[in-house]
Amino acid sequence: MTSDAQEAFHPAPILVLGVVPDDPPYRLVEFNGEIAGRAYDVLDVIKLARRKGIPHVDLDDPAVVRWVGGGKYKWVV
Repeated sequence: MTSDAQEAFHPAPILVLGVVPDDPPYRLVEFNGEIAGRAYDVLDVIKLARRKGIPHVDLDDPAVVRWVGGGKYKWVV
C-alpha cells in the first residue's frame, strides 16, 4: 500500500541538472533517469528531447521538466 505522499509524487521525465562550471558552462540533461547529454542553452534541451522522440517540450511545465539549481535561464555559475 502506498501513502498519499507517494501517490502525489510523480517525477518529471526530463531533469535538467545544475550548471557545471566549465568553459563553456553546461547542464546535464536526464530523460527518465538516464543521462542524455550536455545542454549549453534551452535549445539544446529541446534538441536532446527530439533525439529521444519527444517532438514538443513545454519547458515551463513542472510535470515535464524539472530544473535543478536554477530555472531555464540559468546557464552560468
